[in-house]
Amino acid sequence: MTTIPEIQRAADKIRENVNRVIVGKSEVVDLAIVALLCEGHILFEDVPGIGKTTMAKALARSLGATFRRIQFTPDLLPSDVTGLAVYNQKTQEFDFKPGPIMTQLLLADEINRATPRTQSALLEAMQERQLTVDGTTRVLPRPFLVLATQNPIELEGTFPLPEAQIDRFMLKLKLGYPTEAEENEIILRFEREEPLENLPAVVDAAAISEMQQAVRSVRVEASVREYIVQVVRATRAHASVELGSSPRGSLNLYRGAQALAAIRGRAYVIPDDPKILAPYVLTHRIMIGAQTRLRGRSAEQIVKEVVESVPVPVEQ
Repeated sequence: MTTIPEIQRAADKIRENVNRVIVGKSEVVDLAIVALLCEGHILFEDVPGIGKTTMAKALARSLGATFRRIQFTPDLLPSDVTGLAVYNQKTQEFDFKPGPIMTQLLLADEINRATPRTQSALLEAMQERQLTVDGTTRVLPRPFLVLATQNPIELEGTFPLPEAQIDRFMLKLKLGYPTEAEENEIILRFEREEPLENLPAVVDAAAISEMQQAVRSVRVEASVREYIVQVVRATRAHASVELGSSPRGSLNLYRGAQALAAIRGRAYVIPDDPKILAPYVLTHRIMIGAQTRLRGRSAEQIVKEVVESVPVPVEQ
């Protein structure tokens, strides 16, 4: 059984390895590791050129995982994602030609540019880690992680993700622009070579699977569990929220807190763990009213209010 110190050391190795390519985004890397340990998926909502694709590739190389990228466009078909059965004239049978989804780390680039029908091709894979084509179900390789991106600025010709699709993403993250010092460091780092090309693997798939199991043994006191439930339920009672977080949000917040505690070397969860994760787990799961948006308030602000309104459990 993998121990908590071993999980912390593995997380440190992954972070250090990815930081050889990505400058100044250690917090986002930690959140990506949390999603990986929880078998969760990540939605990156950010402008182009920030480094989303580079981070996905660096993470895949660090894990020694297979990596595929799909550029979502309006003419992309579901079979372009899942694969399809092709008739073989020699054997007179249909052979399955796997699509790019048959990988361990999948980058779904600009996912909101594809039609809802194509977007839905990911639903079964993201939730059940399997794929059904022509009545035959195939198990996806593990670990399986979807990193999807969407541009929040350029909305013409896009199809907003439905609630059922968004809810399957454990975390919604933003990389953001680098500072002046970080941008100088990026230029210097990529001046003479491409760091990504020589990035080694620091853990393997078998170790990741063991860590995913070990994380679930991280202790969560009843008071902390109740705090997580109260925070999620408070999103449904907030006056500015039309649709609050689903129970999947509670589960993701609970498991995410376990993983965050583990990569920080603790065998137990403290209230700060779900408090830190709440903005990334819950923001994309709530729907705010039109009047709230007109007042200039965002879902991020509402989640912050919710977290601050729920009393934090204290040790007796």
